[in-house]
Amino acid sequence: MKNILVPVDFSDVTPTVVETARKFAAAFQGRLIVLNVAEPEPDFVGFEAGPPTVRITAARDYKVERQHLDDIKTRLLASGCDVIALHIQGPIVDKIVHEAGEQQADLIVIGSHGHGAFYDLLVGSVTHGVIKEARCPVVVVPAINKG
Repeated sequence: MKNILVPVDFSDVTPTVVETARKFAAAFQGRLIVLNVAEPEPDFVGFEAGPPTVRITAARDYKVERQHLDDIKTRLLASGCDVIALHIQGPIVDKIVHEAGEQQADLIVIGSHGHGAFYDLLVGSVTHGVIKEARCPVVVVPAINKG
């Protein structure tokens, strides 16, 4: 397992997902590809068109996400990992599966938020979509409820 894709969303489960992936990388002397997929901008928010406050907010959010991703990469590099970080925009499941192919991922390590079946039925589940579409093994790291 030389290439391990790690999709992150900066939620509470992210540190556990990253640590689990780091352990796999260490065990197999692999490379981590830490990926954050930003939601696509609404159609009316283009560079040239759209309300300025929406564009400014979207740009600020994108910059914050990029900083979080860089922080994860820095910590992993400090621990001796071979790591790259990618921050892309688009439909989340499609982009994760696409990058798994592009990066020749041997494994995907992804988190699960544990919202439950009703939530997944209404909103959908990124993790479920990745499991369904991935062409490589997927390890799901569950959210741990401490309540």
